[in-house]
Amino acid sequence: MKNSHNLQDEKKFLIWDLPTRFFHWLFVLSFVFAWITSENDRFLYEHVFAGYAFAGLLLFRFLWGWIGSYYALFRSFAYDWNSVSDYLKGLLTGEAQRHIGHNPAGGWAIFGILSLSLIVIISGLMVFGGEEGHGPLASVVGFELGHYMKEVHEIAATILLLLVFVHVVGVIFESIFHRENLVRAMITGHKPVPGESVKVRLYGTLAVVMLLSLIFSAGLYFRGYIQQTDAEPFIAFTSPALPGNDTWQEECGDCHMAFHPTLLPARSWQLMLENQNDHFEEDLEYEEEKIIELLDFAVKNAAESKQTEAAFKINKTEPESSSPQRITGTVYWKEKHEEIEEKYWTSEQVGARNNCEACHLDAKTGWFEDSNMRLPKL
Repeated sequence: MKNSHNLQDEKKFLIWDLPTRFFHWLFVLSFVFAWITSENDRFLYEHVFAGYAFAGLLLFRFLWGWIGSYYALFRSFAYDWNSVSDYLKGLLTGEAQRHIGHNPAGGWAIFGILSLSLIVIISGLMVFGGEEGHGPLASVVGFELGHYMKEVHEIAATILLLLVFVHVVGVIFESIFHRENLVRAMITGHKPVPGESVKVRLYGTLAVVMLLSLIFSAGLYFRGYIQQTDAEPFIAFTSPALPGNDTWQEECGDCHMAFHPTLLPARSWQLMLENQNDHFEEDLEYEEEKIIELLDFAVKNAAESKQTEAAFKINKTEPESSSPQRITGTVYWKEKHEEIEEKYWTSEQVGARNNCEACHLDAKTGWFEDSNMRLPKL
């Protein structure tokens, strides 16, 4: 059928119900927000919210694809390959048939976007559970798998972005080809239709519930930022207490923050305690019994124990031939801090590179979550 219709002579009908339209634009916004916040681990807390919103919206779409209005149902645009092929050939010949709902190529793009989105969400939850130790999969995914899934997550998100770009190009092309504004149709819900259309309900109440649920969830999730004060800043992620030792806390904390053993390899602690008489130009003068106690605690909880993300990455990146005596001397520490400007290190608030508490709100816990880091105001 040649593309020769006159849209001005056609009556407009409601095609896209309000929940479908809300889903579409909120899904776009949550993906964009997630993409922007993925560039810096400092914004992991915000990235996670975008991911949860993205997942919640996807769950709604899967359900709505079975019980929603006609044009939102999966079966309304579940075309076979021959239909897709014929439609694409029709675009080239100028004879592509106009569709009220999703056309065959658009339908396949939607299924591809939803499928990739599911992969992005599952891999993201695995990264969050494995690398960060948080979320519903924290107890079932280890650091190794979480670290591997991070690459899967990033690749899937990139492919999804490319598919979305192709989808947008297709929408623009089809809008020009059929002389109708498909973007406006997804905003207003109405499209010009020759003859009669399947009756579609607005489902306004459900759409309002969706929007209010998202707003309420955002307020609940970010309330810590709203309630925080300079004296009590918001700590985004709280984690279980790491194994402790009173002697370690007392002796190490007497001169500086008692750094948790997870921040250096076991060989570093062994070398440090073996050379206690020259501990950064000081003689610790520990008795043998105390040395044994401290060494036992340090070795059991060193970076090799992989109890935290920092421990896992220090153990992974530090050469076995290296036994750094300073946390600031590890490969991981240097990589994480290479972009910090010198003015922060020399500022009155920081003063030295080993003053972790100046920037890391959870430094004393030993976790060093990226979202709990704040550069001081100079």
